[in-house]
Order: sequence, then structure tokens, then C-alpha cells
Amino acid sequence: MGMTRRQFIVLGSTAGVGAAGAAILSRRGSANIPSSAQRGPERFVSAHGLLNVELVAAENWVHLAGTRALLYAFNGQVPGPLMELESGDEVRLRFTNQLAEPTNLHFHGTHLSPEGKADNVFLQIPEGGVFDYSFRVPLNHPAGFFWVHPHLHGRVARQVSLGLAAPFVIRGVLDRIPEVSAAREHFLIVQDFELDSRGRPVDPGMSAMMLGREGSLITVSGMRNPQYVIEQDGLLRLRLLNASASRFLRLTLEDHPMHVIATDGGGLAAPQSVDELVLAPGERRDVLVQGTRESGSYRLINLPYDRGGMGMMGRGMMGGRGGMMGEGPRISTGSDATGTELARIVYQGRSEQRMLLPHALGDVDALLSSTVRRSFELRDAMGMIPGRGMGMRFLINGREFDHERIDTRVRLDAVEDWEYVNSTTMDHPIHIHTNSFQLVGSDGRPERAWRDIVIVKARSRARVRIRFRDFVGTTVQHCHILDHEDLGMMATMLIER
Repeated sequence: MGMTRRQFIVLGSTAGVGAAGAAILSRRGSANIPSSAQRGPERFVSAHGLLNVELVAAENWVHLAGTRALLYAFNGQVPGPLMELESGDEVRLRFTNQLAEPTNLHFHGTHLSPEGKADNVFLQIPEGGVFDYSFRVPLNHPAGFFWVHPHLHGRVARQVSLGLAAPFVIRGVLDRIPEVSAAREHFLIVQDFELDSRGRPVDPGMSAMMLGREGSLITVSGMRNPQYVIEQDGLLRLRLLNASASRFLRLTLEDHPMHVIATDGGGLAAPQSVDELVLAPGERRDVLVQGTRESGSYRLINLPYDRGGMGMMGRGMMGGRGGMMGEGPRISTGSDATGTELARIVYQGRSEQRMLLPHALGDVDALLSSTVRRSFELRDAMGMIPGRGMGMRFLINGREFDHERIDTRVRLDAVEDWEYVNSTTMDHPIHIHTNSFQLVGSDGRPERAWRDIVIVKARSRARVRIRFRDFVGTTVQHCHILDHEDLGMMATMLIER
């Protein structure tokens, strides 16, 4: 079935079945399993330039943080299996939807075609449907930590918050830097859940949807407070993903700086030392940790982060709390002022030699000029929510998402500056599909780092510079507080020649 650019494609149970079956090349356990894990997750690794994956989405009872929970899972596990490949590899992914509702897949942060059988978020795969995703990762694609999650509008927050998230790792030059390749590597995938006493998910309710749902159970790669071993004088590579639907992370590691070596879109030019790291929903960071202590265990802590609240609109919905010039209910991560422990770094043994940080990681070219400047206003307004009644809707330039409308037209190879003006009382992390971008400072200079999410603070603005490379077609930008996306804060863009 062909795709019209301004309509969702609904795929039958046999649609998209390609010529090649999806044989599993590798399901070996992770090379570095935390000590609190009983078994490694399923893992698919490319061989001879080909990654073959069989991925099934279904509702399952899964082991989560030492208990049983009824969640949505990829291949029966939360988070889903690790998919690992190299730049230039071909991907054949047979996806089977065994959920009792339609869904699809988004390859978050990757630079792939937004159409056909690649990163096409307009696909709608029905219950019982099978679809063969098939694409080649560009040879010049940066190495990085990306992820796969559902992206069917109106259902994204629900399906992600129920557990559908899987790491998608592209290896490349960054991984072959001697200091980086020698470090012990772990993937830390942070998710949150709200479960009842029987392990069943709790409906978030209207107010939580408008604020953006957050669960009281926070897990790291499906575990509660896992431990990761580091040697004295050793080096640890922590690959961090915030796979929450709405929760912001503000991370700090006791008595250790974190040396950032990669952002969303790939490696930095050199490590950057930080004491705190803020990750919006969907963001990733790679950090190196040096084993500079003699012994002991050190907490990875999620500090409180105030991402705003509902103002006058929310006051009416929440029984009169707050005011026009102040705020209604606010959302703040962390259980108290000291934050929440997510994991521990535990010292065991000593490295045979002292492992040092790399001095350089590679070149990161800045986009020094642009030819077009656009502005996007982020707003909220009251409106009808299907099945829920009156509630808050979220808008870009005064309009809710409509897949049949093209909101922005851009030219292939153009470089543009996009400024986001947040007129609301909540922070909005904006995610742009297909092409990553660079943040532009108040001095007009771009940051030498590639990202796919920008946090636009409440009552503030942010500017990014983006080049539309390689691929034409219809794609989207949206708030990655996924309830806000489902409630309208998403817009289409057509990249054309």
C-alpha cells in the first residue's frame, strides 16, 4: 500500500511483509550485566552489514524491580531488547503488533527517511498487524545512543508509559577511541510507572495528563537501585536514556564529576565535566566516570526539578488552586529536597593501569549561518479531550496537530534558525524528527554539539539551527512530554527539493 504524505497509513495484518524473513542473528546477553540483574536482556547485533530483528509488542506480566507488573513489552521484557549496529548497516525489522490497539515505531534521534518503511510515524499498524521495517543507516551517520518507541498520535504517552521502549545503538568512530573502548559500558534506561498493589497500571486521570504523567516507581533498566561496578583507577561509560513519558531527570553522582562525551546526536569534540546533568524525556547522554576513590559505594541521585505547573487554565480544572499571575499545581521530580537514589556505583578491585580520559573525541563542525528564521509559539488552551471531557489542549502557533495539514515547508539542504517562544507556565522539551540541530546562544553562536531535543523553559524562549539533509518527505516536531504531544502540541513539516 502506498503512502500519501498527508494521511495516516493503516496496514493490514500482511502488509509490509518483505522478501527476507527476520532471522535473529544474535540474542546473547549484555557483556556488562549489573550485579543485581538475574539475566541479561535480549540483544540483537548486526553481522556482515545486516541487522535482522524480530520485535513483538504485547501485554505481558513482566519482572520489574523485584515484582510482577502487567505492562506493554517488546519481546516480553521492559525495557525492550538492545539493537546494536554500525553506520552503513542495513536494518530489517519485522514488527508484530499483539496489543489490543494500533501502534507503530519511531527510531528516535536517528537520521533516516521519514517515509516508506523507515522512520515513518504516520504508519498505523492495527491489532494483529505485521510490518517489515527496512532501511539502510547512512554511512556517515554519527555513532550514538538512540531508541525505539511507539509514535501513534493520541496513544504515545500511554504506550510509552506502559513500558514500550528499546535501545537502538549505532557504533562508529566514537566507540573506537582507545579510552572509550577500554571503559566498562552500561546502558541506564530510566522509566517510571504507576502500579496498584496487584502490579496493574493505574490510569493517570485528567489532571496528570495535562501536567504530564509521572509514576511513583522509577526503574533503571527494569531494576530498582541497581549497582554498577567500577575499579579503582578504572573507567566507566554510563549511557543514559530518559525513557519516561514526562519526568525530567536532574542527575548527580556522589563525589564524582561526570564527563560528558556525547549528547543526543553524537560525540562532542572533547569531554565536558559536569556535576549535574538535566535530561528531558527522550534525551540521552554518554558520560565517563573515573575510579578516583579507594572504596565504597556512591549514589546516582535524581535531584528535584521544577518543570512548572498550570496557571489560570489549570486553576479552574484543579479546584481553584493557584492564580493568573502565579501557578496552579506544579510538577517536581524527586521524593524530597535531597532527591531520589536511582543506582549505585560500587568499587571492586583495582585496574592494572590507571585509565585516563580522552583528550579529544573528534571534530564537531558548527552551523555558522542560516538563510531562514522561523518562530514557533507554544501555547495551551481549553478544549474537548476525546473520552475525557473538557481539558487543556496544547498548541504550536495556535493550532493543534492535524496530520492532513502541512504546517511548515522547508527546502532540502537549507539551514534555518528556529526560535521557540514558550507562552505557558510549563517547560516544554521540543523534539525534531529526522535531522538533529545545534543550540544557538544569546550571542548568536551555535553550540558545537548535536541534539534532537531542546528544553524551552516556561515563559522563555530557545533557538536552534538545523540543516535539512539527505531526506525529503513529511515529518514532525513536537513536545516530548508525551501527554502534551497527544493533546495537540505537534506539527508537521514537509522537506522538499
